[in-house]
Amino acid sequence: MINIFELQNGRLRQSQAVRRGDLAGKTPIWIDIVEPTEEESAWAHEQWGLDLETPEDLTDIEASARFYETDDGALHLRSDFLLDKNDDDHNVPVRFVLRGGLLFSIRDDDLPVFRLSRMRARTQPGHVADAMDVLLDLYATDVEYSADALEEIYAALDEVSHRVLGNQLTDEAAGEVLSAIAKEEDTNGRIRRNVMDTRRAVSFLMRGKRLTNEQFEEARQILRDIDSLDGHTTFLFDKINFLMDATVGFININQNKIIKIFSVASVALLPPTLIASVYGMNYEHMPELHWEYGYPFSIGLMVLSVMAPFIYFRRRGWLK
Repeated sequence: MINIFELQNGRLRQSQAVRRGDLAGKTPIWIDIVEPTEEESAWAHEQWGLDLETPEDLTDIEASARFYETDDGALHLRSDFLLDKNDDDHNVPVRFVLRGGLLFSIRDDDLPVFRLSRMRARTQPGHVADAMDVLLDLYATDVEYSADALEEIYAALDEVSHRVLGNQLTDEAAGEVLSAIAKEEDTNGRIRRNVMDTRRAVSFLMRGKRLTNEQFEEARQILRDIDSLDGHTTFLFDKINFLMDATVGFININQNKIIKIFSVASVALLPPTLIASVYGMNYEHMPELHWEYGYPFSIGLMVLSVMAPFIYFRRRGWLK
């Protein structure tokens, strides 16, 4: 799918190319290509001389070669954008080409950052003025979306905290908590990687000396926003580790309770075992052999020997 965006009266006007002729007679500032077919790739090559790369090609390049400028003055950037958290937690690679006042973006998934940026550019006059503005706005929106995703992690971890610290945690509940914590930790890590990639891209644009004074200030603001997010991701990592340690601690407590029961039972059964061993020796001159109540007496003695340790343990509070 090829989306064409033209600037009219300070707003972006979107149209979609369904055939080769839809690309002619337009003056776009942004061409957004999503999951291109072979036919659409051929259209892009014939119209703009653009060679479309697959996502596999985008992820196979060296990290140092993800931002570069070619001899014809075109800027090439490869950046990661966070996919919708409610659908699937992973980063989607997007390729940008900025050439001759025209921005190309090539991707394989519909991203919420692009939807939000398009909506703003369509409804707010003067939101973007050229292709560079569109690119900076996409990065700024990506930072905002990452901040929203961090807020969702805060809310999810608050709910987990109430479960961990509020009531007695069973082993089954502890397993569910550990699964939830691991999911939020993975999302937090992807957000941190995402904003790090955005920082590198914005820094590359600032070093290229192609930004106007207003655009340069906007890029600096994006970097300041990213710096503020770094502190939040670090705090979330610490909170996740605390909840993980607390959950594992409750699991150990539950296991220790089971071991304590076996330990108390083992100690309580030692005296009757000793008495049974003595009476099982069958001495020749053992008085109980000639006493009518000898064996009932031995059995009663074993019962009392069991009760005495339990009474002692109960008074010491070891059975609670």
